[in-house]
Order: sequence, then C-alpha cells, then structure tokens
Amino acid sequence: MISAETHQKIYVATRPVDFRKAHDGLAAAVKEIVGQNPFNGAIFIFRSKRADRIKILAWDGTGLTLIHKRLEGRRAKFVWPQVRDGVIRLSPAQFSALFEGLDWRLVRPERVRRPQLVG
Repeated sequence: MISAETHQKIYVATRPVDFRKAHDGLAAAVKEIVGQNPFNGAIFIFRSKRADRIKILAWDGTGLTLIHKRLEGRRAKFVWPQVRDGVIRLSPAQFSALFEGLDWRLVRPERVRRPQLVG
C-alpha cells in the first residue's frame, strides 16, 4: 500500500489512457491531459479501459515512480467518475480508498464545528 502525504496533490484523469504507456508516455499525458508538470511532486492516476487497472505516476525527488495495480476477480473494478474529458482531485483518504479498490466517493471529511473559545 502506498500513501499520500496530507499536503500532496492527487489528480485523476477521468478518461482511460493507453496502458502500453510507461514513464515517459504517462509524463507526456500529465502535461497534455492534466495540464501539470509531472515533476511537481503530485500524484497522477490513470485508468484502463476496463477499469480493472490503474497506473500511478509520481515524482519522489529522485525519479519518476510508476505503480501498476490490477484488481483480481471476474467482476473486480475500480470505482471511477463518469468518463468525460477532465481531471478531478482526490484527498489522501480518497486516494487510499481508490487504491484499495473501495468506493472512494463515500470518503468524506467529518464536519466539525468551529471552536468558540480558545484555551
């Protein structure tokens, strides 16, 4: 399991990409599709057509890291937003849920009332 730091930006390309792409091809897709610099420290997530695989591209300060995960099982699929052009951002908690194959849309921050007094 990988985890994102709380300050790290996480982007998901909502349209499937060619899964034959490796580091360089996905870095170009980050520039084209996401409109970001692949070396900015953010995490970029891409999906396959069948939605059972993801590729994650991240710059760790020394090089590009590529993670490829495939869910096993006949009906196993990652939960994805509706396919259309664009990019969405995920929180670190939503990213963790997506990576585990859970429905990340159900992860919401708990509402906390603002404190009235300090101390």
